[in-house]
Amino acid sequence: MEKPENRKWDVLSSEYIAREAWHTVRRDTVRLPNGTVIPSWYVFEFPNWIDVIAVTRDRKFVFISQYRHGLQETHYELPAGVIDPEDASPEAAARRELSEETGYGNGKWELFMTVSPNPTNHNNFSYTFLATDVEPTAAQHVEASEDIRVHLFTEDEVREMLDDGEIIQALHAAPLWKYFATKGRRRNANDTSGIRTSEADAESMNA
Repeated sequence: MEKPENRKWDVLSSEYIAREAWHTVRRDTVRLPNGTVIPSWYVFEFPNWIDVIAVTRDRKFVFISQYRHGLQETHYELPAGVIDPEDASPEAAARRELSEETGYGNGKWELFMTVSPNPTNHNNFSYTFLATDVEPTAAQHVEASEDIRVHLFTEDEVREMLDDGEIIQALHAAPLWKYFATKGRRRNANDTSGIRTSEADAESMNA
């Protein structure tokens, strides 16, 4: 499909109002194509991010859980992190983060999805990689500020968490939904090969 016309705004002035490691905010004065001037448009500058859908040889999905202070809650997430300047590529960053957070590595890798966290006021992208046939390769290596626990889930358990709204990190839920739409066992209503036994039994009882 053809992309829409890029109706870019003119930046009349720009200044940084915060420049810290994880909080860089820029204030732009912009002029829209129709001539309207907006004196203060705030842009949050972040490095690009990665996350990994990692699946072992026996089809277990590698997840982590950690506390998130913004919500003050602990949830299941995909292994994820920031692309550092030292990383040769997004895939190199993804391999590093998976190893550091979970101790898993190797396998077959592919870029699976690229999204913008929030194109309204974020300037970065998030890259999801699909890594299959991963295996334990090293000990978990986390920073002092991280409390990360590793979990292995079946495909049905991951799908159940999605259905129940238990994966609340949007940048992780989106590629997981794509996975189940394109690669998961339950691709359509007529494919029951991946339905959990309890569901199949319930359908049988109601037949």
